[in-house]
Amino acid sequence: MKLDTEHHPTITREWLETFSERYHKNPLRTRVANAIQQHGIQAAALNTQHITEIPFTFSHEISSGPITHQRQSGRCWIFAALNTLRIPLMRQNKIKEFEISQTYLMFWDKLEKANYFLENILETLDEPTDGRLMAWLLQAPVQDGGQWDMLVNLIQKYGVVPKYIMPETFHSSQSMLMNRLLTLKLREDAFILREKYRTGEDSSQLSERKMQMVADIYQMLVHFLGEPPQKFTFEYRDEDNQFHQDVNVTPQAFYDKYIGIDLDQYVSLIHAPTADKPFGRTYTVQFLGNVKGGRPVRYLNVEISVLKEAAKAQILDDEPVWFGCDVGKMSDRTTGIMDPALFDYDLTLGVPFTMDKGTRLEYGESQMTHAMVLTGVNLLEGKPNRWKVENSWGTEPGNQGFFVMSDTWFDEYLYQVVVHKKYLSDELRGALHDDPIVLPPWDPMGSLAY
Repeated sequence: MKLDTEHHPTITREWLETFSERYHKNPLRTRVANAIQQHGIQAAALNTQHITEIPFTFSHEISSGPITHQRQSGRCWIFAALNTLRIPLMRQNKIKEFEISQTYLMFWDKLEKANYFLENILETLDEPTDGRLMAWLLQAPVQDGGQWDMLVNLIQKYGVVPKYIMPETFHSSQSMLMNRLLTLKLREDAFILREKYRTGEDSSQLSERKMQMVADIYQMLVHFLGEPPQKFTFEYRDEDNQFHQDVNVTPQAFYDKYIGIDLDQYVSLIHAPTADKPFGRTYTVQFLGNVKGGRPVRYLNVEISVLKEAAKAQILDDEPVWFGCDVGKMSDRTTGIMDPALFDYDLTLGVPFTMDKGTRLEYGESQMTHAMVLTGVNLLEGKPNRWKVENSWGTEPGNQGFFVMSDTWFDEYLYQVVVHKKYLSDELRGALHDDPIVLPPWDPMGSLAY
């Protein structure tokens, strides 16, 4: 197609005639269009032969518990973390199946996020309401999503409990309306705080007012999710049918006694290949977090090969890996396959898609959206060619709830892994002590996993 090089701000009739002529030069375009219109682009573009090239077999696998289900909620980051933490509990106590309460941590996350949001409002009282920062703060004060460091904050402050102690409720599994009402209340609270500031209330008065607002959120959360226990009795039978009972256990003591992993020894590695984020440096994101005074969200940006080797080493040591990715890109929920070659959109639509990983981040095409667990890897001559993924969408998708990720998909759409510091070089461990570069709230690395 050759058009006049002079700039034309509007689509002309001449353009449309040229577009149509170009389209109809290839008679197969109509056939392809028919297939897409009747069955959808994914069915038309699916590379069925490629499916057989990514089997659900792995040279190294970690035994894990039953597949979990986050249902209609964005708690994947909590599910993924608790799915990794239950493994040492099950091994040490010879328990075949076990779940840690996701609702318990959801309750505390919502309460802490409410306080975090209102504190951010108090820190930005002089910001214009129609400015970019206020628009960002008001967008989603208590969304379901989260990050690894936010999970660490909750566990270190509140501990954990078995799922049967604080089970699922209607709104833990279907969180949309709960979030909408909590957001309504918090936006109203933000308005009140800013108005009272303008009419002369001092910081102590505003702080007292904020505490009452958090109390309201606590009351709402108890209605939605139930009230978290301060103590409970832990009872179970092990694989040898021996009965065990532990009376008056606090959630913090339960974590220390039955899980005991030092979460401070784990670090978030990211792969963000953009010019503004040099490798080997640490980063944090302004106004991103949940617990005021807690551990800030902190990343160490590394080459993909470094990130991959650390994940592989941890799996070979029989320990799963929490990771964050852009799950909706080039993946199929039905087969559970995640691979860039799974759908040939270029050939099917007749147009090229050429953005690389860094460009996708910079132009809003990709970011971390979902957290899962790596529970296996297949090595070919010592190098990974596919990875086993434990999801939290129930047993229907994929292979009984498990997915398989090609190593090339890992390169393109995986952004974060959480590994023990011992898998890092001395140089990278040293970089963890550097002051982090502060990114703006809307940076793509500020995205949350749902």
